[in-house]
Amino acid sequence: MLVLISAGFVGSARDKETRQERIRRWKNDMEAFQQRQMKSMAVYDVADSLKGASARHALENAGFVLEADAVTFKRGVRVQVNSTTNFISVKDGRAVVQISPSYFYSGPNGVGGVTVDGTISGVEITEDKRGNIRYSMNVTGVGISARVDITMNRESDYAYAVVMPNFNSESVRLDGRLVPYAFSRVVEGMSL
Repeated sequence: MLVLISAGFVGSARDKETRQERIRRWKNDMEAFQQRQMKSMAVYDVADSLKGASARHALENAGFVLEADAVTFKRGVRVQVNSTTNFISVKDGRAVVQISPSYFYSGPNGVGGVTVDGTISGVEITEDKRGNIRYSMNVTGVGISARVDITMNRESDYAYAVVMPNFNSESVRLDGRLVPYAFSRVVEGMSL
């Protein structure tokens, strides 16, 4: 009887030892996983920082496109949209505002909404304490007379714009990524 108990005791010590080894191995695996995650996050942070620097440079040189993936209308109705057909572009003193929330209706511009363009005036660029940039401009043309305020987050290419018409209160907000004009992939419809 004594032999069986001592053998059982040795067996449980062996089980305890393998359990401790498994815990140690699990901790080592988790630590290695966390280190890999930190490295990959650092790569993403660098990529975001580079995109942000590129977007900031494009904004400061007035050659950019805000490719919107969401549009919010006056009463808070938010619609997810295609960023190739919903945008605000600025290049050579000209601005184009295109909002095409419909996939089913061709609209006056031929791509599901409205495209208006005009000349830019009254450009103001400011930076807040956090490093966020605000780019404000007036856009005047045949189909548009509005104030456009674009706010871009620091060290990121994420931006949003608020288009406030001068003759009514039908403001629209576009959320998306700000890219240099040369790298834009938007499709411009027919202007009014």
